[in-house]
Amino acid sequence: MKSGLSALIHPHTIEEFFASYELNEPFVVHDNNEHMKVIRDLPFLESLEKLLTSWPSLIQAHLPDVRDESSSIDTNTKDAQKLFNNGMGLLFNETQTISPLLVEWLEEIKKNLGLSAMTYARCLVYATPDGKGTAPHFDQNINFVYQVHGTKVWHMAPNTDLENPLTRHTMGTMPDPEMMGYLEAPLPTKMPANAETYELKPGSILFVPRGYWHSTEAEGDALALNFTFTAPTWLDLFTAALRSRLAMSPDWRETANGVSDPDFRHLAEKKFDLLLGSLVQDLPHWRAGDILDAIEPQEN
Repeated sequence: MKSGLSALIHPHTIEEFFASYELNEPFVVHDNNEHMKVIRDLPFLESLEKLLTSWPSLIQAHLPDVRDESSSIDTNTKDAQKLFNNGMGLLFNETQTISPLLVEWLEEIKKNLGLSAMTYARCLVYATPDGKGTAPHFDQNINFVYQVHGTKVWHMAPNTDLENPLTRHTMGTMPDPEMMGYLEAPLPTKMPANAETYELKPGSILFVPRGYWHSTEAEGDALALNFTFTAPTWLDLFTAALRSRLAMSPDWRETANGVSDPDFRHLAEKKFDLLLGSLVQDLPHWRAGDILDAIEPQEN
């Protein structure tokens, strides 16, 4: 029996998937029941009630004002059922902590995608009441959605306003300060007109690309399992390598004195300029292979 990425996209090929992946486009598979049976048969995925019985920690409930995890509360399993019955979606975070099988699948998919060992991989379960869903938003991570129970309709559109966002954003909310720094124009407040619709039924798989606009709505109570990967960017890899390299120098490890004192700021700037000068001399000798060998060693 297949597992990992090949099981998720069956009967499609790895080559077909990567053709969409490299273009940052959605990829959908329907009626993938045979190869996902081992996941579907996990006891806690039998129903929301079974999941609540198995769940050992708090659950995130999405408040009705935004219908999104950007506006949520943490609740216990007893109250979660009441909130769900009153139309609030539930998010079970880090679901792999109660299933070694999900841990294995996460590692296998991460390996199949060629993602960094620094990738934050986790499983999420979304329980969505009939007629409810999530507000339009995009994520900084990539997701494989496996529809376990019920039907969920997805509206998706490419993000032509912001390429490769570093953080999540919900339409109608204020972008975070870092995003504001590289945002060149205001983000839209409604889904783009070219949005496409995907209807996920039990056994459907949907790949949601990083940064892609999407919103959802359940038809009947729905339960979905996500394989979610927050992978480092080239920026993350470089800054990790840079810190590791500079940490070897006692001069770079020195306390940054005087930076907030007007009387000594000029001395702080002089010291900093000397350090930056040494870095400028060192950088031309850096090579990608050396950096990756240091922070991302290959398996033999």
